[in-house]
Amino acid sequence: MLLKTNPSILGKLLPMTLRKTISRRASDYLVLMRFEKPIGTFLLMWPTLWALWLANDGSPHASLVWVFVFGVIVMRSAGCVINDYADRDIDPKVARTEQRPLASGRVSTKEALGLFGCLCLIALLLLLQLPAAVWPWSIPALTLTIIYPFMKRFMQAPQLILGFAFSFSIPMAYVASGALFDQSFYLLLVANIVWVVVYDTAYAMSDREEDIKIGVKSTAIWFGSADRHVLGVLQLIFLTLWLVLIGNKGLDPSLYVALFIAAGMFVHQQVLIHKRQQAGCFQAFLNNGWLGGVLWFGLILAF
Repeated sequence: MLLKTNPSILGKLLPMTLRKTISRRASDYLVLMRFEKPIGTFLLMWPTLWALWLANDGSPHASLVWVFVFGVIVMRSAGCVINDYADRDIDPKVARTEQRPLASGRVSTKEALGLFGCLCLIALLLLLQLPAAVWPWSIPALTLTIIYPFMKRFMQAPQLILGFAFSFSIPMAYVASGALFDQSFYLLLVANIVWVVVYDTAYAMSDREEDIKIGVKSTAIWFGSADRHVLGVLQLIFLTLWLVLIGNKGLDPSLYVALFIAAGMFVHQQVLIHKRQQAGCFQAFLNNGWLGGVLWFGLILAF
Protein backbone atom coordinates (compact mmCIF):
# COMPACT_ATOMS: atom_id res chain seq x y z
CA MET A 1 0.00 0.00 0.00
CA LEU A 2 2.81 2.35 0.95
CA LEU A 3 4.63 1.61 -2.32
CA LYS A 4 1.48 2.39 -4.25
CA THR A 5 0.79 5.73 -2.59
CA ASN A 6 4.34 7.06 -2.42
CA PRO A 7 4.73 7.74 -6.16
CA SER A 8 1.59 9.90 -6.18
CA ILE A 9 2.72 11.74 -3.05
CA LEU A 10 6.17 12.31 -4.49
CA GLY A 11 4.63 13.35 -7.78
CA LYS A 12 2.76 16.11 -5.97
CA LEU A 13 5.57 17.12 -3.63
CA LEU A 14 8.50 17.12 -6.06
CA PRO A 15 7.16 19.78 -8.44
CA MET A 16 6.20 21.96 -5.48
CA THR A 17 9.62 21.52 -3.90
CA LEU A 18 11.29 22.19 -7.21
CA ARG A 19 9.21 25.32 -7.72
CA LYS A 20 10.13 26.56 -4.26
CA THR A 21 13.81 25.87 -4.90
CA ILE A 22 13.76 27.68 -8.23
CA SER A 23 11.84 30.58 -6.70
CA ARG A 24 14.26 30.83 -3.78
CA ARG A 25 17.28 30.66 -6.09
CA ALA A 26 15.83 33.31 -8.42
CA SER A 27 15.12 35.50 -5.41
CA ASP A 28 18.73 35.16 -4.24
CA TYR A 29 20.01 36.11 -7.69
CA LEU A 30 17.73 39.16 -7.81
CA VAL A 31 18.93 40.26 -4.37
CA LEU A 32 22.53 39.74 -5.49
CA MET A 33 21.77 42.09 -8.41
CA ARG A 34 20.05 44.56 -5.99
CA PHE A 35 16.77 44.49 -7.90
CA GLU A 36 15.00 45.29 -4.64
CA LYS A 37 17.14 48.44 -4.27
CA PRO A 38 16.80 50.43 -7.52
CA ILE A 39 18.57 53.56 -6.22
CA GLY A 40 21.86 52.53 -7.86
CA THR A 41 20.12 52.05 -11.20
CA PHE A 42 18.63 55.55 -11.01
CA LEU A 43 21.96 57.11 -10.06
CA LEU A 44 23.54 55.49 -13.12
CA MET A 45 20.51 56.21 -15.30
CA TRP A 46 20.25 59.98 -14.76
CA PRO A 47 23.65 60.99 -16.19
CA THR A 48 23.03 58.65 -19.12
CA LEU A 49 19.74 60.40 -19.88
CA TRP A 50 21.31 63.84 -19.34
CA ALA A 51 23.95 62.95 -21.92
CA LEU A 52 21.46 61.57 -24.43
CA TRP A 53 19.32 64.71 -24.22
CA LEU A 54 22.27 67.11 -24.44
CA ALA A 55 23.97 65.18 -27.27
CA ASN A 56 20.75 65.12 -29.30
CA ASP A 57 19.47 68.63 -28.52
CA GLY A 58 16.57 67.23 -26.56
CA SER A 59 15.41 64.69 -29.16
CA PRO A 60 17.27 61.37 -28.82
CA HIS A 61 15.99 58.50 -30.95
CA ALA A 62 13.72 56.19 -28.94
CA SER A 63 15.69 53.07 -29.88
CA LEU A 64 18.89 54.68 -28.63
CA VAL A 65 17.26 55.58 -25.33
CA TRP A 66 15.94 52.05 -24.79
CA VAL A 67 19.29 50.40 -25.53
CA PHE A 68 21.01 52.65 -23.00
CA VAL A 69 18.25 52.21 -20.41
CA PHE A 70 18.48 48.42 -20.58
CA GLY A 71 22.26 48.67 -20.68
CA VAL A 72 22.24 50.67 -17.46
CA ILE A 73 20.01 48.12 -15.73
CA VAL A 74 22.19 45.20 -16.83
CA MET A 75 25.55 46.81 -16.02
CA ARG A 76 24.39 48.11 -12.66
CA SER A 77 23.31 44.55 -11.84
CA ALA A 78 26.68 43.23 -13.00
CA GLY A 79 28.45 45.83 -10.88
CA CYS A 80 26.53 44.72 -7.78
CA VAL A 81 27.40 41.08 -8.41
CA ILE A 82 31.12 41.73 -8.83
CA ASN A 83 31.04 44.08 -5.83
CA ASP A 84 29.66 41.33 -3.60
CA TYR A 85 32.17 38.87 -5.04
CA ALA A 86 35.00 41.24 -4.11
CA ASP A 87 33.51 41.80 -0.64
CA ARG A 88 32.62 38.17 0.04
CA ASP A 89 35.09 38.01 2.95
CA ILE A 90 34.19 41.46 4.28
CA ASP A 91 30.39 41.46 4.13
CA PRO A 92 29.93 38.72 6.79
CA LYS A 93 31.67 41.03 9.29
CA VAL A 94 29.27 43.95 8.71
CA ALA A 95 25.77 43.89 10.19
CA ARG A 96 24.20 45.67 7.19
CA THR A 97 25.65 43.23 4.65
CA GLU A 98 25.99 39.91 6.50
CA GLN A 99 22.75 38.56 5.01
CA ARG A 100 23.67 39.24 1.39
CA PRO A 101 23.44 36.05 -0.74
CA LEU A 102 27.19 35.58 -1.14
CA ALA A 103 28.06 36.59 2.42
CA SER A 104 25.49 34.20 3.89
CA GLY A 105 26.44 31.35 1.56
CA ARG A 106 23.07 31.16 -0.21
CA VAL A 107 24.89 31.78 -3.52
CA SER A 108 28.32 30.30 -4.27
CA THR A 109 31.23 32.22 -5.78
CA LYS A 110 30.98 30.12 -8.95
CA GLU A 111 27.31 31.00 -9.29
CA ALA A 112 28.07 34.69 -8.76
CA LEU A 113 30.79 34.71 -11.40
CA GLY A 114 28.51 32.80 -13.76
CA LEU A 115 25.76 35.36 -13.23
CA PHE A 116 28.25 38.18 -13.81
CA GLY A 117 29.32 36.54 -17.07
CA CYS A 118 25.70 36.17 -18.22
CA LEU A 119 24.99 39.83 -17.48
CA CYS A 120 28.10 40.88 -19.39
CA LEU A 121 26.94 38.76 -22.33
CA ILE A 122 23.56 40.51 -22.30
CA ALA A 123 25.37 43.86 -22.14
CA LEU A 124 27.46 42.80 -25.15
CA LEU A 125 24.32 42.00 -27.14
CA LEU A 126 22.97 45.46 -26.30
CA LEU A 127 26.30 47.05 -27.19
CA LEU A 128 26.15 45.46 -30.65
CA GLN A 129 22.95 47.42 -31.30
CA LEU A 130 24.96 50.65 -31.08
CA PRO A 131 27.31 52.12 -33.70
CA ALA A 132 30.70 50.39 -33.92
CA ALA A 133 32.42 53.59 -32.76
CA VAL A 134 30.93 53.00 -29.30
CA TRP A 135 32.31 49.48 -28.89
CA PRO A 136 35.89 50.36 -27.80
CA TRP A 137 34.48 52.55 -25.01
CA SER A 138 32.96 49.47 -23.38
CA ILE A 139 36.40 48.06 -22.52
CA PRO A 140 37.47 50.76 -20.00
CA ALA A 141 33.87 50.93 -18.75
CA LEU A 142 33.88 47.21 -17.91
CA THR A 143 37.41 47.43 -16.49
CA LEU A 144 36.35 50.18 -14.05
CA THR A 145 33.28 48.16 -13.09
CA ILE A 146 35.48 45.21 -12.16
CA ILE A 147 38.31 47.02 -10.37
CA TYR A 148 36.25 49.50 -8.33
CA PRO A 149 35.22 47.05 -5.55
CA PHE A 150 38.84 46.03 -5.02
CA MET A 151 40.08 49.64 -4.79
CA LYS A 152 38.37 50.04 -1.40
CA ARG A 153 41.29 48.08 0.07
CA PHE A 154 44.10 50.19 -1.39
CA MET A 155 42.87 53.69 -2.29
CA GLN A 156 41.95 56.47 0.12
CA ALA A 157 39.31 57.80 -2.29
CA PRO A 158 37.78 54.82 -4.16
CA GLN A 159 34.76 57.04 -4.82
CA LEU A 160 36.81 58.68 -7.58
CA ILE A 161 37.02 55.35 -9.39
CA LEU A 162 33.28 54.92 -8.94
CA GLY A 163 32.84 58.44 -10.29
CA PHE A 164 34.59 57.53 -13.52
CA ALA A 165 32.78 54.18 -13.72
CA PHE A 166 29.37 55.85 -13.28
CA SER A 167 30.28 58.49 -15.87
CA PHE A 168 31.35 56.27 -18.76
CA SER A 169 27.85 56.19 -20.18
CA ILE A 170 28.26 59.92 -20.94
CA PRO A 171 30.96 59.59 -23.64
CA MET A 172 29.27 56.43 -24.89
CA ALA A 173 25.98 58.32 -25.29
CA TYR A 174 27.72 61.15 -27.15
CA VAL A 175 29.57 58.77 -29.48
CA ALA A 176 26.41 56.75 -30.13
CA SER A 177 24.63 60.01 -31.00
CA GLY A 178 27.39 61.15 -33.35
CA ALA A 179 27.90 64.26 -31.22
CA LEU A 180 31.17 66.09 -30.67
CA PHE A 181 32.92 66.23 -27.32
CA ASP A 182 32.18 69.92 -26.89
CA GLN A 183 32.52 72.09 -23.79
CA SER A 184 29.10 70.99 -22.55
CA PHE A 185 30.25 67.37 -22.68
CA TYR A 186 33.25 68.03 -20.45
CA LEU A 187 31.19 70.14 -18.05
CA LEU A 188 28.66 67.33 -17.70
CA LEU A 189 31.37 64.68 -17.31
CA VAL A 190 33.18 66.53 -14.52
CA ALA A 191 29.90 67.50 -12.84
CA ASN A 192 28.82 63.87 -12.70
CA ILE A 193 32.13 62.65 -11.28
CA VAL A 194 31.81 65.30 -8.58
CA TRP A 195 28.20 64.28 -7.90
CA VAL A 196 29.15 60.61 -7.54
CA VAL A 197 31.77 61.53 -4.94
CA VAL A 198 29.14 63.58 -3.10
CA TYR A 199 26.46 60.92 -2.82
CA ASP A 200 28.78 57.97 -2.32
CA THR A 201 30.62 59.79 0.44
CA ALA A 202 27.27 60.32 2.19
CA TYR A 203 26.64 56.60 1.74
CA ALA A 204 30.10 55.78 3.12
CA MET A 205 29.47 58.05 6.12
CA SER A 206 26.68 55.68 7.17
CA ASP A 207 29.20 52.81 7.20
CA ARG A 208 32.23 54.71 8.51
CA GLU A 209 32.61 53.05 11.91
CA GLU A 210 32.36 49.52 10.56
CA ASP A 211 34.61 50.34 7.60
CA ILE A 212 37.32 51.54 9.98
CA LYS A 213 37.06 48.29 11.96
CA ILE A 214 37.46 46.04 8.92
CA GLY A 215 40.02 48.20 7.11
CA VAL A 216 37.91 49.40 4.18
CA LYS A 217 38.89 52.83 2.86
CA SER A 218 36.54 55.61 1.72
CA THR A 219 36.35 59.38 1.28
CA ALA A 220 34.14 59.49 4.39
CA ILE A 221 37.16 58.28 6.40
CA TRP A 222 39.68 60.29 4.38
CA PHE A 223 37.82 63.60 4.78
CA GLY A 224 37.52 63.00 8.53
CA SER A 225 35.85 65.77 10.53
CA ALA A 226 35.84 68.01 7.44
CA ASP A 227 33.48 65.65 5.61
CA ARG A 228 30.40 67.91 5.68
CA HIS A 229 32.39 70.95 4.57
CA VAL A 230 34.07 69.06 1.73
CA LEU A 231 30.71 67.77 0.55
CA GLY A 232 29.33 71.32 0.70
CA VAL A 233 32.15 72.56 -1.53
CA LEU A 234 31.65 69.68 -3.96
CA GLN A 235 27.91 70.37 -4.09
CA LEU A 236 28.64 74.01 -4.96
CA ILE A 237 31.06 72.89 -7.69
CA PHE A 238 28.38 70.60 -9.13
CA LEU A 239 25.81 73.41 -9.23
CA THR A 240 28.33 75.84 -10.73
CA LEU A 241 29.26 73.42 -13.50
CA TRP A 242 25.58 73.02 -14.35
CA LEU A 243 25.12 76.81 -14.38
CA VAL A 244 27.99 77.15 -16.84
CA LEU A 245 26.61 74.26 -18.90
CA ILE A 246 23.19 75.91 -19.18
CA GLY A 247 24.75 79.15 -20.38
CA ASN A 248 27.18 77.41 -22.71
CA LYS A 249 24.45 75.32 -24.33
CA GLY A 250 22.01 78.23 -24.48
CA LEU A 251 19.29 76.20 -22.81
CA ASP A 252 15.89 77.53 -21.80
CA PRO A 253 15.97 79.40 -18.46
CA SER A 254 13.36 76.95 -17.13
CA LEU A 255 16.29 74.66 -16.35
CA TYR A 256 17.37 77.19 -13.72
CA VAL A 257 14.23 76.24 -11.77
CA ALA A 258 15.32 72.60 -11.74
CA LEU A 259 18.80 73.65 -10.65
CA PHE A 260 17.31 75.79 -7.86
CA ILE A 261 15.34 72.76 -6.65
CA ALA A 262 18.52 70.68 -6.80
CA ALA A 263 20.28 73.32 -4.67
CA GLY A 264 17.49 73.06 -2.11
CA MET A 265 17.88 69.29 -2.06
CA PHE A 266 21.60 69.69 -1.37
CA VAL A 267 20.75 71.93 1.58
CA HIS A 268 18.38 69.23 2.82
CA GLN A 269 21.17 66.66 2.49
CA GLN A 270 23.46 68.84 4.59
CA VAL A 271 20.80 68.87 7.30
CA LEU A 272 20.50 65.09 7.11
CA ILE A 273 24.26 64.48 7.50
CA HIS A 274 24.78 67.21 10.10
CA LYS A 275 24.89 64.82 13.08
CA ARG A 276 26.60 62.10 11.02
CA GLN A 277 24.00 59.56 12.13
CA GLN A 278 23.73 56.43 10.04
CA ALA A 279 20.06 56.84 9.11
CA GLY A 280 20.47 60.51 8.18
CA CYS A 281 23.53 59.89 6.02
CA PHE A 282 21.77 57.06 4.21
CA GLN A 283 18.71 59.23 3.58
CA ALA A 284 20.99 61.93 2.16
CA PHE A 285 22.39 59.35 -0.22
CA LEU A 286 18.90 58.24 -1.30
CA ASN A 287 17.82 61.85 -1.84
CA ASN A 288 20.18 62.07 -4.81
CA GLY A 289 17.99 59.65 -6.72
CA TRP A 290 15.33 62.36 -6.81
CA LEU A 291 17.84 65.13 -7.53
CA GLY A 292 19.03 63.49 -10.74
CA GLY A 293 15.45 63.04 -11.91
CA VAL A 294 14.67 66.70 -11.27
CA LEU A 295 17.55 67.77 -13.51
CA TRP A 296 16.51 65.35 -16.26
CA PHE A 297 12.94 66.67 -16.15
CA GLY A 298 14.37 70.19 -16.34
CA LEU A 299 16.38 69.19 -19.42
CA ILE A 300 13.25 67.84 -21.09
CA LEU A 301 11.52 71.19 -20.58
CA ALA A 302 14.60 73.19 -21.59
CA PHE A 303 14.65 71.98 -25.21
